Amino acid sequence: MRFDNAAFEFAAGRVDQLPPDTLPEIVFSGRSNVGKSSLINKLVNRKALARVSATPGKTGTINFYQLEKCRLVDLPGYGYAKVSQSEKLRWAHLVEGYFAAGRAIHLVVQIVDMRHKPTADDMHMIEFLSESGVPFIVVMTKCDKLNKGERAAQEQLYQELFQGKEQIRRLPFSSVTGEGLDTLKEWIAAACAAEG
Repeated sequence: MRFDNAAFEFAAGRVDQLPPDTLPEIVFSGRSNVGKSSLINKLVNRKALARVSATPGKTGTINFYQLEKCRLVDLPGYGYAKVSQSEKLRWAHLVEGYFAAGRAIHLVVQIVDMRHKPTADDMHMIEFLSESGVPFIVVMTKCDKLNKGERAAQEQLYQELFQGKEQIRRLPFSSVTGEGLDTLKEWIAAACAAEG
């Protein structure tokens, strides 16, 4: 499956603006500043398909990117403190509306920063995905920023956090070195080919 021919398709700021779900959807979710745009750009081998913002919490829309066999869906980042309460509520309504719309979601790529313990928002999202039965994986970004000892400690932490949830696939990932990229592509290609 080719990822390098991705094209920006649409940005939806409201639930009633969501385009028809004519293709399997691969959804990217994570808090602001977790490296979501960098991961998408690495995946499609483009410098700036997904805009990397200097200001976290800038993307207030759901952005759709079309590939040949599926669509990449970039949800707005959550958890950025400096965004107004009304804007947070609008985002929450938008994201909840997306998940409630019965769309052809084949996989959610839930992104966390491997250097840190997942935030309460991260764990809330993982719980939501677990309970809703939506297929998802946890991708741990910025793994290149950890030395060997720090990485082992973080892997142990994640192991403990996900005890009893061993079925959740986890993947260390680096947008800098490309670690985890081939596996991520395989998982996405398999999800796109799966019956929805």
